[in-house]
Amino acid sequence: MADKTPPGDRIAKVLARAGLASRREAEKIVEAGRVTVNGEPITSPALNVTDADAITVDGKPLAAPEPPRLWLYHKPAGLVTTERDEKGRETVFANLPEDMPRVMSVGRLDLNSEGLLLLTNDGEIKRRLELPSTGWVRKYRVRLHGTPEDKDFEPLRKGLTVEGVKYQPMTITLDRQQGANAWATVSLREGKNREIRRAMEAVSLTVNRLLRVSYGPFRLGELKAGAVEEIKSRIIRDQLGLDPDFKPAPEPKKKPTRRRR
Repeated sequence: MADKTPPGDRIAKVLARAGLASRREAEKIVEAGRVTVNGEPITSPALNVTDADAITVDGKPLAAPEPPRLWLYHKPAGLVTTERDEKGRETVFANLPEDMPRVMSVGRLDLNSEGLLLLTNDGEIKRRLELPSTGWVRKYRVRLHGTPEDKDFEPLRKGLTVEGVKYQPMTITLDRQQGANAWATVSLREGKNREIRRAMEAVSLTVNRLLRVSYGPFRLGELKAGAVEEIKSRIIRDQLGLDPDFKPAPEPKKKPTRRRR
């Protein structure tokens, strides 16, 4: 008879749920020997733990899981999507409002790209949103130098390989010509590093502005550059198809409005 699965959840999942890091990053933290369970150091993420276990990271008790939350953020150009930058460039996280809790980005936007970036305090939500199997469409407004014709995009619509990297077919609409530049709408389902810029370069087109306007069901809308807007818990649960035991963050209480006499 096969052994029964130990009770509880994998340690990396528990660390991710506590908002410490994504599950993959949490596994690296464990493998680095930074985690103890009931006073014993562990180096393998293949361990299930329960609420009864005492967990520390870098000698500090693991914080209780916070209710999962998700935000829309309008990333301006010129910020890198990392906690720290070895080149000393400004980061997304250093430019968030001071009252924001510790958050992680869902995917990235490169230095010169702007627009919608999803932020979450929950590593499990981050993982779910980034999984290729979700197949969520990322839509971008792209400004291109020159006067491209619709036929120029055919190789991208069929999918192409650039320097050994295979890019899946993109949906592209040529919208309008504006002086020396043209605007196009590009939709894709993967979002590899600098994918649109590199794919456009492969057909001799140069991107000089790239703005992400949506990620799956979440839209940038009228959110101004640098602004953050929290998504309601009900919408998170419905759109992500989360498990029945998902416990959303409580909705913020509205301040009573005083009637004018």
